Amino acid sequence: MSSPSTATPASAAQKIIPTSSQNLLNDKWDVVLSNALIKTGLGFGGGVLVSILFFKRRAFPVWLGIGFGLGRGYAEGDAIFRSTAGLRTVKA
Repeated sequence: MSSPSTATPASAAQKIIPTSSQNLLNDKWDVVLSNALIKTGLGFGGGVLVSILFFKRRAFPVWLGIGFGLGRGYAEGDAIFRSTAGLRTVKA
């Protein structure tokens, strides 16, 4: 049997965990990037739909929708990073 004072490399690797501030920052970045990607995709889809239905397939509604999506994603990301609280949780 090995004594409790000797640590194997596998057990030493398991003990190394990032601090809670690193976890919080990583979680915030995950939420911000996925949120911006979703908002941009929705803006793109809405722009394509408006372009097809109302503007005879011109490009400016698509770019406008992408711009609105990116802007909304940026605004929500800024609010998430400025918040002193943790991440909001939404129960699905």
